[in-house]
Amino acid sequence: FNWTNLGLILAVEGAETLGNLGLPSIPLFLGFILLTAVVNLFMGSASAKWALMAPVFVPMFMLLGYSPEVTQAAYRVGDSVTNIISPMMSYFVLIIAFMQRYEPKAGMGTIISVMLPYSIAFGIAWSILFSIWLAMGWPFGPGAPLQYAAGGG
Repeated sequence: FNWTNLGLILAVEGAETLGNLGLPSIPLFLGFILLTAVVNLFMGSASAKWALMAPVFVPMFMLLGYSPEVTQAAYRVGDSVTNIISPMMSYFVLIIAFMQRYEPKAGMGTIISVMLPYSIAFGIAWSILFSIWLAMGWPFGPGAPLQYAAGGG
């Protein structure tokens, strides 16, 4: 990203496109949560995923007036809800081994089919909680407002 400036280009172009669409904050971040959840199915490492997504999405949302804390919180929601159904999760094989103690024929499909309703329920619940938090305008921490003023002002 540094050599090509691809992250910066994607951030600026993405912010311009999203700004032209005029999406309100809640649908915008629900889309980001969904994107993160889908990417999590194919890339297990949270830090590697953040290293790939942050250089694009943090400046993109900052250009739209949202603080990095909001982007990070939305990322954490999306990243967490599909961990249990992702075969890329480091503990997935261990979970299969423990489940086979009680159901010897259990495999990857069994784990995913059993955990999918939980993943969906958590995704819906945490997205609703995130949306309420965003709608109420509560900060994510001391000195961490939801809005970001370009130029630090």
